[in-house]
Amino acid sequence: MMNLNAMLAENCTKSAVLFNSKKRILEYIAELAHQQLPELSEYTILEALMTREKLGSTGIGGGIAIPHGKLDCVTQPILVFVVSKDPIAFDAIDNQAVDIFCAILIPTEQCQTHLSTLSGIAKLLSQKDLTKKIRHVESDEQLYQLLLDYSQKTGES
Repeated sequence: MMNLNAMLAENCTKSAVLFNSKKRILEYIAELAHQQLPELSEYTILEALMTREKLGSTGIGGGIAIPHGKLDCVTQPILVFVVSKDPIAFDAIDNQAVDIFCAILIPTEQCQTHLSTLSGIAKLLSQKDLTKKIRHVESDEQLYQLLLDYSQKTGES
């Protein structure tokens, strides 16, 4: 079961942001994550995300990317969910620009947790009706509620 409640904070859920490059959106994600993890610098967080991107883009297709990074100081997975107003070139596997970013920061030693979190998010975002709604939300608050509602729904099935 995907419990987003524990991993997603409202101040890490942003809709309709305006950035024009992969680097900028990752920097923004690092800024948001830094609010949740004040003991880690934005640079450290960004570096973890960039290190992963160098292995291959985390753009999974359909306008969705799941950037992720492993960090020593993290005790439980933290999500940063950002929707871009205009899609950004992200070297995704289907070469489509990306507008839905769900970044995951995970504790270095918890590989298993990491994999189940990743697959849970991928599964959640494979629901076409959800991604359609995500792209049409009016506010950060709405986006946050929508994600929580859906994660609870998928938990019941």
